[in-house]
Amino acid sequence: MSLASTFHIFLAVMAVVAVFIFLGLYFVDAGYGKFYNPRWGPTVDNHLGWFLMEVPVFVAMLVLWWCSDRRTDGVRLVFLALFEVHYFHRSFIFPRQMHGHSRMPWAIVIMGALFNTLNAFMQGGWIFYVSPADRYPSSWLLSLPFIAGTLLFFAGMYINIQSDGIIRNLRKPGDTAHYLPQGGLFRYVTSANYFGEWMEWTGFAILTWSWAGAVFSLWTFANLAPRAARIYDLYSREFPEQLDTRKVKRIVPFIY
Repeated sequence: MSLASTFHIFLAVMAVVAVFIFLGLYFVDAGYGKFYNPRWGPTVDNHLGWFLMEVPVFVAMLVLWWCSDRRTDGVRLVFLALFEVHYFHRSFIFPRQMHGHSRMPWAIVIMGALFNTLNAFMQGGWIFYVSPADRYPSSWLLSLPFIAGTLLFFAGMYINIQSDGIIRNLRKPGDTAHYLPQGGLFRYVTSANYFGEWMEWTGFAILTWSWAGAVFSLWTFANLAPRAARIYDLYSREFPEQLDTRKVKRIVPFIY
C-alpha cells in the first residue's frame, strides 16, 4: 500500500473518531477547567499541564519539516509558520498568562498530547510528504483559497486571544466568584474563545485546501462544541437574568 493510500485511511479513521468524540462529549465532561472532576485521577498544575499538552505538536511539526526534502519550499514554509505561530502561543505564552493554579488531570494532558501529535502527522504529513510536489506553486500565495483562508485564520486567532484575555481578567486577585464574560464575541456566543479557535483551523483547512486541514477543523468542532454547550447550560443556570438566550448562542454566532 502506498504512503498516500495509508495516509488517506488515517484521515478517514480520524474523521470517524471525531464523530464519536463529538457524540460522547455530550454525555461525559472533559474534567478540566469549569468541569474539573477528581474522578479523572491524578492531577498536575494547569500551567505545566497546558504546556505538556500543547508542546508536542509544536516540536513534532518541526521534526516533520526538518526531515522532509521539501523543507525549503516557500509556500510550505508559510504553512509551517502559520501553524507554529498558533502552537508557539499555546505552548509558551498562554500557560504563562493563566491566573491561579488550578489542577488538570494527567489523563486529559496525555489524551491532549496524543491527539496533538496525531494532528502534527495529519498536517505535516500532508504538507511535507503526501501532497503532490507541484501542489503548491509560488502562485498559490495569490490564490483565493490562500488569501481567504489566511484572513479567516488570523481573524480566528484574534478572537481566540482576545476572548481568552476577557475570561482571564474576569476576576481580580483573590476573587473566587463566577462572572459572565462580556464584550467581544461574547455578545453573540458564550464560548467566543472556542469559536475563534475553530475559525483558525477552518481557515487553515481553506488556505491549504486539504482534507487533512478539513479533518482537523472537524476535530476542533467535535471537541469544543459539546463543551461550549455545557458552558452555555452552566451560564444559563448561574446568570438567568444576564444571559439573553434569544440572542447569545453557544459557539457559532446566530446559529448554535
